[in-house]
Amino acid sequence: MKKNINLQSCIIATALGSMLFTASCKKDFLNVPPQAQQPSVTFWKTQDDALKGVNAMYANLRSWDNVAFNAIAIESTGSDEADKGSTPTDATFFNLFDQFTVTSTQGSLQGFWTGQYQNINLCNQVLDNVPNITMDAALKSRFLAEAKFIRAYSYFRLVRAYGNVPLRLNVPKDNTEYNIRQSDKANVYAQIEKDLTEAATVLPQSYGAADLGRATRGAALGLKAKAAMYQKKWADVLALTNQVMVLGYDLFSDYEKLFRTQNENNVESLFEVQAELLQSNGDASNSQYSQVQGVAGVMGWGFNTPSAELASAYESGDPRRDATILFRGETTPQGDLVPTTVPNERYNQKSYVPFNTRVSGFNEGAQQNFRVLRFADILLMNAEAANELGNPTQALTSLNRVRRRARGNNANILPDVTTTDQTALRNAIWKERQVELAMENDRYFDVIRQGRALQVFGPKGWKANKNEVWPIPQTEIDLSGGLLKQNPGY
Repeated sequence: MKKNINLQSCIIATALGSMLFTASCKKDFLNVPPQAQQPSVTFWKTQDDALKGVNAMYANLRSWDNVAFNAIAIESTGSDEADKGSTPTDATFFNLFDQFTVTSTQGSLQGFWTGQYQNINLCNQVLDNVPNITMDAALKSRFLAEAKFIRAYSYFRLVRAYGNVPLRLNVPKDNTEYNIRQSDKANVYAQIEKDLTEAATVLPQSYGAADLGRATRGAALGLKAKAAMYQKKWADVLALTNQVMVLGYDLFSDYEKLFRTQNENNVESLFEVQAELLQSNGDASNSQYSQVQGVAGVMGWGFNTPSAELASAYESGDPRRDATILFRGETTPQGDLVPTTVPNERYNQKSYVPFNTRVSGFNEGAQQNFRVLRFADILLMNAEAANELGNPTQALTSLNRVRRRARGNNANILPDVTTTDQTALRNAIWKERQVELAMENDRYFDVIRQGRALQVFGPKGWKANKNEVWPIPQTEIDLSGGLLKQNPGY
């Protein structure tokens, strides 16, 4: 488990130290020197310093607060697609999120908040300091664009989870700048859009092998489309997704293999949090995304398990069901038998790493990337926007492209959707998002933005005018001296 750090300490900390790493070949920029400790007073002088500062942003994205328990609690547990998992007495705090009884003092609220502001702090350090470094001008511009993308991604996660949050765009210069008020969520979204617009004008369409996994133009445009979708800016969503659709992305041919480690950063990937198991460097092999969700007692801890509701949501014969859910007693395509003695009926197959890759002394599945944004999501956003704007032809084209990949060569399953009725087509697109993006931390927020949370989550305890957002961590309110205000109902 990782220790929570409050927002002030996140801001004050230089946060480079053990997160510095270099880039020379594929994923080498994940190899963090475990003893790298460079005093901040001698930092931000050279192009290499700038590279290390930028790489530190990417390193933090795979931290505990960003991809493990705290992210799962905030972004997945409340949905109808996931159960707590593990055993009934293990990590019972997840039930507070599942039943919507969580209060502002619960630790995962603080942990997720901390993780996002650590990301933002690292981005702001780059944005404040790199402009003053004498270095290659094009590389400098790219570094600043990468920082804007990751800052926007972190604010997007914050605004979905908490609503109004402090909008910090610089590293505080003195004690008078630590404590700032929350910004209205509309202003947070405006800053997200600004950062992504500026990033998209600079970021390359693709990278060579040495830099795979860095933010691209497509990632910036795609995330901007997603932010626009949450604001119901349908014309923007359509325009942005149309732009992404001509940048060379495509659907990976095999849905199940899409999520295996050997196919990371493939043609469908717009952005992934990079992870690797480096036997020469245990400190860098720190991702616990797969570990916390792996088959309990075999390859992980067994949390965030697919629900019975999700298992029953798929159409008959949909291969995505078996590619998303590891069932107790099944044998995976990679030849692993899920024992019949494990405590849970189902596990998240998208986080699955074959059992024979386990290395003693390392987190199980430490090499598994976390998929943030896929081309399938772009197509479904495009379909939803087109339908909302009265263009069912384009909506059906994008929607059915996703379904056709899923059915492959089996013409007897997943027939094309043909309805042009706007309501029926909207429901079909929402259903497709549920099964296509299952267990990828979107379902909970999707249902809320669709205005269906009371219907879908109400039986679990979800309440309107309260549970649209989670509570602001009480520690943050206390540290602010009451400047930060709690969300209504908490």
